[in-house]
Amino acid sequence: MAAAALPALPPQFKSIQHHLRTGQELDKREPVVAYYCRLYAMQTGMKLDSKTPECRKFLSKLMDQLETMKKQLGDNEAITQEIVGCAHVENYALKMFLYADNEDRAGRFHKNMIKSFYTASLLIDVLTVFGELTEENVQHRKYSRWKAAYIHNCLRNGETPQPGPIGMEGEDYDDDDREVGLSVLPGQVSQLSTSTAEPSDMPTSNYTGIHIPPGAHAPANTPAEIPHSTGVANNTIQPTPQNIPAVDPSLYNAQSAGEIRLTPEDFARAQKYCKYAGSALQYEDVSTAVQNLQKALKLLTTGRE
Repeated sequence: MAAAALPALPPQFKSIQHHLRTGQELDKREPVVAYYCRLYAMQTGMKLDSKTPECRKFLSKLMDQLETMKKQLGDNEAITQEIVGCAHVENYALKMFLYADNEDRAGRFHKNMIKSFYTASLLIDVLTVFGELTEENVQHRKYSRWKAAYIHNCLRNGETPQPGPIGMEGEDYDDDDREVGLSVLPGQVSQLSTSTAEPSDMPTSNYTGIHIPPGAHAPANTPAEIPHSTGVANNTIQPTPQNIPAVDPSLYNAQSAGEIRLTPEDFARAQKYCKYAGSALQYEDVSTAVQNLQKALKLLTTGRE
């Protein structure tokens, strides 16, 4: 979904240029995330400068882009329902983060993983359009930015980076480090390749306690299905055996107690569990789908997780 070109970016909007570039890169494969990247840029730009002529002109064109995209995506629940949109962007940010984190901990340092760390931090910025960030996301953003800058600088200087969080303790990282350490990244790091191999040792969950499908840790444009060009006939493809978790017997006769009062946060978390269950099924990960659906049902019927 290509959007009309914007005028030159005013210097006042330097801090949102990478969010806009990320939106452009995601126009075709993730239009919902691309929309919210622009919405974040719009809201941030309004706060930075909405009075000077060049900034007003830029924001006006950006608003036109948003209106056009909203019409094109009008029947998408991730656009019409804020909670679904938030879960969609957060899920995508976690895909990028976990892919990069897996590569880092395995000692595989390359430009794609640097860009994944950096993009994850930008998308966590975008989550602020839905409200205040959780403490987990604040930490993920800080860690992602530090990792991207650290690994980039190591490779540039011919040094071997240390995997994992080693060395971050005591680091005083702020937005100035982001500009100094990452200002050259967007132009140097190529887009994620569809041929990038999917890590084999993926973690079973993300850092918020909600299970993410294993396939989600690969780059977001890695095909989830067998390509048509493999030459394998459809009738010869055998389903992969899976270990399905046992269903909690107490859920068979689950009935909501009359005194349970669910908070808005409970409803939001239940929706996220269902959202991630749906994402798991896209990767035919029945085990993760069952686990998340059970969590949602238990939360809605007992008020507890």
